[in-house]
Amino acid sequence: METQRKFENLLVWQRSVLLTKQIYFHFHLLDDFGFRNQITKASVSISNNIAEGFDRKSDREFKRFLSIALGSLSEVKSMVLTAFHLDYITEEDQQELVSQLDIIGKMTNSLINFLTKELEKNK
Repeated sequence: METQRKFENLLVWQRSVLLTKQIYFHFHLLDDFGFRNQITKASVSISNNIAEGFDRKSDREFKRFLSIALGSLSEVKSMVLTAFHLDYITEEDQQELVSQLDIIGKMTNSLINFLTKELEKNK
């Protein structure tokens, strides 16, 4: 039986959803509504862009949406670092979130590099 190609099977998508769960856990009670809304929207954007790009059924489009996901990832990372400086999270929480962000970033970059090679091969 052939495994169906679904974005839900991508490890990078799965990890990004878990990251979003962590972001919601750390910030859902934050009284700074603007900050809370921005970091949660940006974290959701990571997994959504991975999914949307994957389902475009085009390596070129997938690569483009992965780049957008990386932008959202950088936004979340910046906000996590800022959250620590604003005393919204502990240093330990900051380090854990940044570690997860870095892993997802490396996975996303690896996928972009793979797609770049595939696109070059198929020219």
